[in-house]
Amino acid sequence: MSAGEVHELPTGLPRGPRWPRLAQTAAWGARPLWLLDHLQRRYGDLFTLRTLGLGNVVVVADPALIKQVFTGDRDVFEAGGANAALGPVLGQHSLLLLDGERHLRQRRLLLPPFHGDAVRGYADLVAQIAGAEVDSWPLQETFAIRPRMQAVTLEVILRAVIGVRDERRRARLRTLLPQLLEFTPLDMWAVWIYPKLIDSRLGRRHQALRVRPEVDRLLATEIREHRDDPAGRDDVLALLVAARDEQGEALTDEELRDHVITLLLAGHETTATALAWCFERLLRHPTALARLRDELESGADEPYLDAVISETLRVRPVIDAVWRKLTAPAVVGDHVLPAGTVVMPAIALVQRSDAYDDADAFRPERFLGTSAPAYTFIPFGGGPRRCIGASFALMEMKAVLRAVLARVELSPAGDPEPARVHHITLVPARGGQVIATARRSAAGTGPTRPAVRDGGEPIPSAP
Repeated sequence: MSAGEVHELPTGLPRGPRWPRLAQTAAWGARPLWLLDHLQRRYGDLFTLRTLGLGNVVVVADPALIKQVFTGDRDVFEAGGANAALGPVLGQHSLLLLDGERHLRQRRLLLPPFHGDAVRGYADLVAQIAGAEVDSWPLQETFAIRPRMQAVTLEVILRAVIGVRDERRRARLRTLLPQLLEFTPLDMWAVWIYPKLIDSRLGRRHQALRVRPEVDRLLATEIREHRDDPAGRDDVLALLVAARDEQGEALTDEELRDHVITLLLAGHETTATALAWCFERLLRHPTALARLRDELESGADEPYLDAVISETLRVRPVIDAVWRKLTAPAVVGDHVLPAGTVVMPAIALVQRSDAYDDADAFRPERFLGTSAPAYTFIPFGGGPRRCIGASFALMEMKAVLRAVLARVELSPAGDPEPARVHHITLVPARGGQVIATARRSAAGTGPTRPAVRDGGEPIPSAP
């Protein structure tokens, strides 16, 4: 697009509702999916929300425009600036808060442990953790599966990511780390509306900030032990401690600490929620569940397992959108958006666009032998800010699904569950209510689930 063509475009915001900012903020905070669907039907694939705290938010649901955002000038479409209010929780060195060259340097150092053989090497440990958790489940009773998945993903963080060997320290972190995430939607909106609140006397009394100093001390001890005695360690933290940039410089202790906290936020709650949605969807589509079981039992390649995960992430995204904040005017579609605008590619809208036949239906087959149309499947974001933990999360989900389905039969308890907001994620409204029964072996000689744990440390279930 030439400078003359840009000059001819309207400068300003796309259309949007004229409700008071308080009403728009409340609707988005309480019922984000309903609001986005309603406004897309009214205004199309580009519209403006006017909110308190975040200001003007331009929602983008057209794949071509999402490409513009993801491939735009990184110094104009800043992600770190959009997440700045989370600094006191994540730490100022968090990858989610960085932009420009600082972001690129940190990302290059963080990427190697999350790709290829480094990721595949953790699958056996994840399976062991998941198996031990399943062996503790009640049988013939209704329970919520999402807290059980949280127990698994937290243990994966502790053992595969942080590599905590000291049992007492691991137990303490197991108690403290979930408390860092105890932010309600109201808490989040309060911080976005008034960012200084989190540094105020009232903000420092919040549970998440009260436990942060002890978490920092425990992680500092863990980092020091990794530096002093690296032998035999293959966890993610060990790889990050050993990482060096082009100048031969390592990550500082503070950078390592903040990255661990970020990995907790990005890899614990989100992966547990995605797994809960996998079970919620599969149990209400018995044909898909039966086909998945057949594939897993065959021991062959697992394209249908990949398809199930992709389709779950498509129809039940864990987060509804990703954000960029403009540092200068930028063209999106037929508008020149002013600096300071938050641009929001809407995952929940584009993944149910007319690019997919019967888009609301759960059909894993649509991912067999074909890829999703460009920029219509973005559960991990896109461009240079795509989630670095995507490969790890997919490995973890596959390992957990295999372990669970090999040990128990699950049936749904109650009606299909709508999504509700929890922290910044969209979770099954009742936590994914299920009933488990011991699975019979293929020969019919007895249950495949052992009467006692088959090794590994017991994992306390999340509350």
